Amino acid sequence: MNPLATRGGTVILGILLAILATFALNGGGFHLNGLEITVWIHVIVGIAWVGLLFYFNAVQIPAVGQALADGDAGPGPAAINKYVAPRALFWFRWAAVLTWLTGVSALGQLGDGHQAIHAAFTFNNFTFSGNLAWLGMGAWLGTIMLLNVWGLIWPNQKKILGIKPATPEEIVKAKTIALMASRVNTALAFPMLLGMTAYGHGVLLF
Repeated sequence: MNPLATRGGTVILGILLAILATFALNGGGFHLNGLEITVWIHVIVGIAWVGLLFYFNAVQIPAVGQALADGDAGPGPAAINKYVAPRALFWFRWAAVLTWLTGVSALGQLGDGHQAIHAAFTFNNFTFSGNLAWLGMGAWLGTIMLLNVWGLIWPNQKKILGIKPATPEEIVKAKTIALMASRVNTALAFPMLLGMTAYGHGVLLF
């Protein structure tokens, strides 16, 4: 059976390839590195989250706008809004949660012996001091983005997509709120990702 024939098979193949690469490049040793496992998952789900955020702003929103502008001559936005958007928003909002949780876990494992659960509930590692300053900035921006996803984008998208009943006036207002919240998250993604990369590779200017 071709593993690439299914989505699940493709994911399993990717994980197996990563494990094989680990053994090949590590001389065949076996010792679980909890921090790297956490960060690896964090990067995977983070790419899914931010990738979908960029997709919404660069592809879906302009495409729906063009479909509406075409009027009866075009296919209309129904195909995207009915079939694509709900699925994309499902992965989008839950990837946001997994990104935040794995990020908190990684911070807990990085910070002076603090356990991940301690960091999650006390936010001890969400600081702007010491060598965690850049990660702290990224973590707080990621937290704001998560709150935007669940507090503004998703509740208003439910009205736009007809998942939650709404009047035409409420839908118009929901479109504006969802768009602005999505644009805010897109703008915040750039300094947030800088915080993630600058911790290990240095800042843009030095």
